[in-house]
Amino acid sequence: MRMKLAHFCRAMLVTITFLGLLCFPALVAAQNPDNMMPEQSEAKGKQILRDLIAGLGGPGYAEVRESECSGLRALFGHSGDLTGYINFTDFRHYPDKARIEYTRRGRNTLLLSLIGLDGLDFAHGGVVIALYNGDRGWSYDRSGVNELPAPAVTDFQEAMKRNVDNLLRFRLNEPGLTVRFGGNDTVDLKQVDWVELNDSEGRKYRLAVNRATHFLDRAVVSTEDPENQQINDDTTIYSNYQLKDSAWTPMQFTGEHNGRRTAQFFLDSCHYNPGFPQDLFAKDSLKTRGVELLSKRK
Repeated sequence: MRMKLAHFCRAMLVTITFLGLLCFPALVAAQNPDNMMPEQSEAKGKQILRDLIAGLGGPGYAEVRESECSGLRALFGHSGDLTGYINFTDFRHYPDKARIEYTRRGRNTLLLSLIGLDGLDFAHGGVVIALYNGDRGWSYDRSGVNELPAPAVTDFQEAMKRNVDNLLRFRLNEPGLTVRFGGNDTVDLKQVDWVELNDSEGRKYRLAVNRATHFLDRAVVSTEDPENQQINDDTTIYSNYQLKDSAWTPMQFTGEHNGRRTAQFFLDSCHYNPGFPQDLFAKDSLKTRGVELLSKRK
């Protein structure tokens, strides 16, 4: 009887130990950020960011200073209904220069208002260019080359501060930027780790990092709207990652504002650090570039 009892006890001990091992990873995976010391939360958040940058290409991602991406942008109205499509080529010199060239058959000026270019009209051949360089901005349309309105430039500058690529490449050591672990979650049937960052100007960034690939699945930027006394959430959902040059690139991403879809991008190509000519982001190049685009579309 004692032998049977001893055997039973050893069997139960093995079973309990085995179940404990099965449960242990679940306990680790389900870490509650609210139960962590601030320094532990910060360290884990920074480790997730390091994993994210490594997953996107490491130095091949972090050292990108220029990009040229082209594709199709789907536009949505205020009710969330699909309004139309527009082709674009987006040239960037990080962190504060952008040249976006839109082309379309026909003269649907409503599409331009949906991308923040109210008052512009497609030039002959369906071309509009928006150029931003720091605190200056210009446009090329049917009327020629003009200064962009000050609010359009201000909106671009704010967008660059919310830009996740700029955040990861240039701002992680910025004074006043805080980092914390935001917990584990399931997003779109994928296991993710959230990391939360707050900058000195009141923006809150929440990044959902895929635990398997270390790609960025989702980013939410929250800002206070003092006029309406509410918090606005701008969400970007990333998918279809492909290796382009030195960096893993989401070839499809969707933008939402307070839960309402506002835009969807489908990239055809993307190149990094191509070596742009020095005048690409200068005002004087706009008219020449417009003529080039028109000749290609004839």
